Amino acid sequence: MSGSIAVFNAGSSSIKFGLYGTGAEDGALYRGEIEEIGVSPRLQVSNARGETVAERTWRAESFDHHAATDALLEILSGLAAGAPLAAAGHRVVHGGARYAAPIRIDGEAMAFLAGLTPLAPLHQPHNLAPIAAIAKAFPNLPQVACFDTAFHHDQPPVAQLFGLPRRYAQAGVRRYGFHGLSYEYVSGQLAELDPDAARGRVIIAHLGAGASLCALKAGRSIATTMGFTTADGLLMATRCGAIDPGVLLYLMNSEGLDARGLEDLIYHRSGLLGVSGISPDMRTLRASSDQQAGEAIALFVYRIVCEIGALAAALGGLDALVFTAGIGENDAATRAEVAAGCAWLGLALDPARNGQGRGRIHTQGSRVCAWVIPTDEEGMIARHTRSTLAPSSNHGNPMAASMPR
Repeated sequence: MSGSIAVFNAGSSSIKFGLYGTGAEDGALYRGEIEEIGVSPRLQVSNARGETVAERTWRAESFDHHAATDALLEILSGLAAGAPLAAAGHRVVHGGARYAAPIRIDGEAMAFLAGLTPLAPLHQPHNLAPIAAIAKAFPNLPQVACFDTAFHHDQPPVAQLFGLPRRYAQAGVRRYGFHGLSYEYVSGQLAELDPDAARGRVIIAHLGAGASLCALKAGRSIATTMGFTTADGLLMATRCGAIDPGVLLYLMNSEGLDARGLEDLIYHRSGLLGVSGISPDMRTLRASSDQQAGEAIALFVYRIVCEIGALAAALGGLDALVFTAGIGENDAATRAEVAAGCAWLGLALDPARNGQGRGRIHTQGSRVCAWVIPTDEEGMIARHTRSTLAPSSNHGNPMAASMPR
């Protein structure tokens, strides 16, 4: 396969994207993001040297994920001059029980994935929108779906079950886990940086607007904090995380909330935003002197520390803790507070290294290693797209599609 690979990582109000070569070791030629889709859409694209090569804004009216994808295809056509688009790779949050590895997308797969929308309402429709837009523009272009759930697919059965009647598990009500593309990438990076730690008992903390932890033993997921949906586990930007189901029953009875009202509450109005009453953004809360901002941060850290303890129990100990994603990579205070709560495990951070925010951040005498490793979901998607379509490389490049000029 020759040409270029377009990668799309669509969120609820943004699309991160990259343009990659088709060689096994090819990094990103260009990266960018359209932010604030539906509010104040704006685009920035950078080349491999980090230099800005394109910026655009649009009016919010009618500029949805389909329109954003069409705009990206036009922009990428100019960037990919001489390297026609050979494939597109996508992050799809939920693959259900069916998909344990990336797949080439067809109509039947799209219908199945759309049916999983109730399990990931914040993500699945937006993940699928660029796929549909590209299929309309380039019906013969191969597209690959890479699933956040796939990395956790082979967890021990006991880690996947809920305490419900067995027939629900047989119908697909189980713990799936998410952020798998991030965990897969970061665990691979840890194996290069610290092979001994990577072969042991590791917890990766993916801390961003969406947040979760994953326990790995010898690089394989054995437990994670997110379960049936992306609302479970840690406190997040606007999601409540784990909650007593009795609270939801109480709210149904006392406030008359129906399923849609509960969905809006636990996905959009809770988390850091709900507890602080100020903002879902950790940077804003750190800069605030408001007591409720401090309480929201304290609860965020407390839940992480508690879940690290639970996952350490599942692992039978802890050899390494890795921080990644927006808060994990950039907020030294959160890392320090989490580490202080995990001192009983033998974790001690080096303040100077922690302040630098990259690489090894534990002290020489710490019994638990600590690392900050930036995640790269788009790079992981590009890698999976190449390998999924690799058999076609023996037949030239009949799938390459010229992009619109």
